[in-house]
Amino acid sequence: MAGFVLRRALLVLPSLFGLLIVTFLLIRMVPADPAAALAGDNATPAQVQAIREQMGLDQPLPAQFLRYLGDVARLDFGNSSYSSRPVALDIRERLPATLELTFAALLIATVLGVPLGVIAAVHHNRWPDFLLRVLSVAGIAMAAFWLAIMLQMLFAMRLGWLPLRGQLSVGLTAPDGPTGSVLLDSLIAGRLDIFTDALRHLVLPAVTLSLGGLATITRFTRAGVLETLQKDFVGYGRAVGVPRRRLVWIYVLRNSVVATVTQIGLLFGGLIAGAVVVESIYDWPGIGSYTVQAILTADSKVMLAVTLLIGLIYAVVNILTDMVHALIDPRLRDEG
Repeated sequence: MAGFVLRRALLVLPSLFGLLIVTFLLIRMVPADPAAALAGDNATPAQVQAIREQMGLDQPLPAQFLRYLGDVARLDFGNSSYSSRPVALDIRERLPATLELTFAALLIATVLGVPLGVIAAVHHNRWPDFLLRVLSVAGIAMAAFWLAIMLQMLFAMRLGWLPLRGQLSVGLTAPDGPTGSVLLDSLIAGRLDIFTDALRHLVLPAVTLSLGGLATITRFTRAGVLETLQKDFVGYGRAVGVPRRRLVWIYVLRNSVVATVTQIGLLFGGLIAGAVVVESIYDWPGIGSYTVQAILTADSKVMLAVTLLIGLIYAVVNILTDMVHALIDPRLRDEG
């Protein structure tokens, strides 16, 4: 298994390097001057030029890229022109909130999507299947910002069941802890009041973010189970009297989840990217809202750092997905 993981990791490095080059060039092509944005509206041309020289923007692109590679190797992404703080520090403080939201959304999508996909396949071309197919198409087509606003209006403003926005209520402070996650650190500190409040704030953003992933997992699970139900071993199991639930939920499901596991891995990275919209609407203090501010202020250092981070997360998740595939089907480990 160690050799399998090492081979997958080596394949990731060229992808990350290519991502860094493409993103660096695209950001430099945007008609915005980070030095002017940092200097402010009242800055003189001389002040803007001084900032450009300080940031190295007056150098040729190859020199700028080599300088940036050296900074990335030292995990030095410079200072944000929006917050005037080190980008690495901002990301380290905000990443736990985004991961908390992403894991919650992925958990909702997986826990609901896999059983719904199995139910749709078992009741193929009957009303549960038709209903779930319609709902899955609607889930993929529905815009996240519209759903977020509708959920806020219903559950926060009209019913008053859940908070409208934010991560904690006014007057509560997240406890210091080793993870940076409000939920985990509040449990470690024994602050159930903070844990409950944070969980209530998490519900609406997580449900909003999970909808597209829930529809995707349902569709892929349904397709995988339908294919497996045609296998010979299923007919043999029925013939020898294996209980239907055991046959479907253990043997059929295990042989049907390879494509679903792949989608779960891909969805994790996609959810982090999709959190930009959701975090902005719910005022969630993660890297999504931080990225929006960076785009508005033409903060190229933040955009490059966040893009590289998301690419790295995609790479790590893909490696973990391949490991799960190898555990499910050892033949993949021998081939890979």
